[in-house]
Amino acid sequence: MKYSEIMVRYGELSTKGKNRRDFIRQLGKNTHLVLRSFPTLEIQPRRDRMHIILHDEPVKPVMQAVSKIFGIETFSPVVKLTANASLAQIQQTALELVQAEFKPGKTFKVATIRQNKKYPLNTYGVDDGVGGYLTDQISGLKVDLHDPDITVRIEIRLNGVYLSCQTIAGALGLPVGTGGRGTMMMSGGIDSPVAAYMAMKRGVKIDMIHFYSPPYTSPQALAKAKDLTVKLAEFGGTIDFIQVPFTKIQEEVKKAVPAGYLMTIQRRLMLKLAAAITIDRHCNAVFTGESLGQVASQTIESMRVINEVTNLPVLRPLLSLDKTEIIKIARTIDTYDLSILPFEDCCTIFTPPAPKTKPDLTKTLEYEQRLDLDGLLSEALAGIEIKKINVGDDYLNGEQDVFAELL
Repeated sequence: MKYSEIMVRYGELSTKGKNRRDFIRQLGKNTHLVLRSFPTLEIQPRRDRMHIILHDEPVKPVMQAVSKIFGIETFSPVVKLTANASLAQIQQTALELVQAEFKPGKTFKVATIRQNKKYPLNTYGVDDGVGGYLTDQISGLKVDLHDPDITVRIEIRLNGVYLSCQTIAGALGLPVGTGGRGTMMMSGGIDSPVAAYMAMKRGVKIDMIHFYSPPYTSPQALAKAKDLTVKLAEFGGTIDFIQVPFTKIQEEVKKAVPAGYLMTIQRRLMLKLAAAITIDRHCNAVFTGESLGQVASQTIESMRVINEVTNLPVLRPLLSLDKTEIIKIARTIDTYDLSILPFEDCCTIFTPPAPKTKPDLTKTLEYEQRLDLDGLLSEALAGIEIKKINVGDDYLNGEQDVFAELL
């Protein structure tokens, strides 16, 4: 079946009243970014619907991409006819649509909306005319007005007549960029991509902060974190990836701090750096992938001591989820297989055998005084690199030989 466009229906953003226009505009921008690899598409975000004109682009990969964009409730591949299309033209198009979906035993109904009151037939006339034609043309096709297998949706609008037989669930949520800006402390593990996904679903525009520690962490670990960010860009468009050099800080902490407090102070310095970057980029919160009680640094006592370094909100979308629930989401959003590739990030190196689960703040501050905090933090901030990550980028592709050895 050759479709002319994809019709997008808005979800939660349709309730936004006076801000509705801004939400729709942002959704249009995000859709442009996500669909950037389809150059001939024409995207028209309007008040009641968004129209993605295909211009001969393949419909299936476009729909697959659209299904991930936050802010969309449902969408349909449609055929558009002219506003003065005859009943015969509507009947023939409906027949082609139903034939593409029909299997013996399936039922159907016709549901017509007539916005154009000047169209010569009312909704009942279109329903009856199309329904009767379909039952005459397709042997075994029966009407079911309550729970049909196929619903032929006909929208008679001022600018055209639209027909569709499929209604596909979207990603829901809010368009990324309508919920403020934040940063995400992005490791290469399972949890932080899921936390970023959940923040983005509520409309937050996320900048990724990734700490890397060469030579203890490999180029593949850095590439993996970037490719995880590529996966997340599919939900709302381009993401800024901020890589922060962390080697010297980890080495100095290991030299000066008792083993039990290595993890606590390392995480405090990460959060200090993340907070400084967050403020510099005019963001309003730091997100993390922490889940309460999952590891030593994620107890309530540890979180209190680590949070002490900043007054910014530190938001933890996964706080009450267990690992099984997090893994389920990671599989759904297609980050799991990347996350489990065996390239260590800086959170896993220099890990002490018995980290403190209930660190003391006074002792923590005392041990930090052994470090040149201002110098270490300033050096790390001066060495950051920022990369724009787009849908379709590929950073691990150059490491295929490495992966082959691991399989």
